[in-house]
Amino acid sequence: MTDAAADQGFNARLIAAVVAIGVVAFIALWALIALGPQIGGGNDGGGHALSKAAPGYAAIVDLAERAGATVELRRKVEPGRHDGPDSLVILTPTMRTRAQDIRDLLTAQGDAPILVILPKWAAGRAGARAPKPGWVGSGIALLPPTRLLPEDMFGPVKAGRARWGNDDARGRIGGRDIRLVEPGQLHTIRGARLEPLIAASDGSALLARVRDRNLYILADPDLVNNLAFANGARAAAAATLLDAIAEDAGADGLAFDLTLNGFGAQRSLLRFAFVPPFIGITLCLIAAGLFALWQAWARFGPALRPGRAIPVSKAALIANSADLIKQARREIDGAAAYVKSQRSAIARRLHAPAGLDDEATDAWIDRHQRGGEPFSALARRLPLARSTHEFLADAQALHAIRKDLLRDS
Repeated sequence: MTDAAADQGFNARLIAAVVAIGVVAFIALWALIALGPQIGGGNDGGGHALSKAAPGYAAIVDLAERAGATVELRRKVEPGRHDGPDSLVILTPTMRTRAQDIRDLLTAQGDAPILVILPKWAAGRAGARAPKPGWVGSGIALLPPTRLLPEDMFGPVKAGRARWGNDDARGRIGGRDIRLVEPGQLHTIRGARLEPLIAASDGSALLARVRDRNLYILADPDLVNNLAFANGARAAAAATLLDAIAEDAGADGLAFDLTLNGFGAQRSLLRFAFVPPFIGITLCLIAAGLFALWQAWARFGPALRPGRAIPVSKAALIANSADLIKQARREIDGAAAYVKSQRSAIARRLHAPAGLDDEATDAWIDRHQRGGEPFSALARRLPLARSTHEFLADAQALHAIRKDLLRDS
């Protein structure tokens, strides 16, 4: 190991970059999980208004917008208005859609006109072999499940296939004659509560309306989906069909629902963290985390060596001894020893005559004082102290005499 590597340990800039990338990736991951359905392009080959594949409806959406019609792509359920014309809400359920989901949507819309386009195709993604992104490969035409439509709203509905040769299916909607061009083999529906608007040659309905509600059912999606835009005549027929349904329902625009196809803005705590008004709290928490990281980085440095529990010095020894005496509450017991130590220090430094006893030494020290209470009086009174306050006062007086005589601390 080199000396430079031993001194640094690691590259500080590299670690900072790793931490920053990790934080950004973590926040981005949770944001995408929460908002993915809302920000997704939706060109996944499904049968919904965002899809450009054959089962999708992006073509009719684009054509309606170019024609100046009001077109909405709804990612959340919006209740119908009661102060004017509503948009024709178009539901494009899948084979896996539950009847309860459709019931909830219809209940939320109230009296708003609704068109339900039944599913038909089970198509696989073409993947890398697709001529364009989002296109599908081969598909299988399947009848929609009978459980798809709630019976309490539509009555019992039976789906089937019309016989071949329906090259000229006709009907009348809102006073307008409708002719479907080259529909080929079609899916149809029958039901006691359904009023056929466009019928196949066998009498089954291609387009029907519920008798007591403003609900429309289109049995075959190939009449209006991207597959219908294979030529101009079928595209014009698809646009005419939707326009006639909207006119018959008194709608002022088209609103394609995306919630049944998994592109809705579901209610979740994770999503709330990234939308107003809670986005402010989320940003504050992110800023607080970044400030905490910055503080930790600014305080970073070499590891501190732990200090000794008991420092090595005379002052530490004296302090520890004083703490032990204080904890034992034996301060007054050391009064005589303290007086003796002060007497010996003064006599030795001032060269007192040899052979003097304690009283004679105290008297000799009194003669060298320049005023104040005599040393001998303090020496007699200090061992007789009855409290730590008296002991401390006399001990400080003795220490002051020593400083004055010896000129030290």
